Amino acid sequence: MSAAGTAAGASAGTGITAQALHERLTQVLLPTVLEVTDESAAHMGHAGSDGTGSGTHFRVRIASPSFAGRTLVAKHRLVYDALHDFLARGLHALAIEIA
Repeated sequence: MSAAGTAAGASAGTGITAQALHERLTQVLLPTVLEVTDESAAHMGHAGSDGTGSGTHFRVRIASPSFAGRTLVAKHRLVYDALHDFLARGLHALAIEIA
């Protein structure tokens, strides 16, 4: 398992990092595959950008035993539920790829 993108240091705006998302998903879902990428820099000027270039837009690629027997929507819901407090803090966009 690896974190990609901006994993070190918090953004000045949201304080959300790829590493923080990676750690939370690891704790909650015990994934067998997990990649978290900060794509915020590609969204500068977008309404969801916090102006720092990081901490608002992330991509997650994940597989977990918790997903067994669940629909795609239910799998996505588990990811959103695990990251709920990050969404409340300013995580604007989350692309989820189920591996």
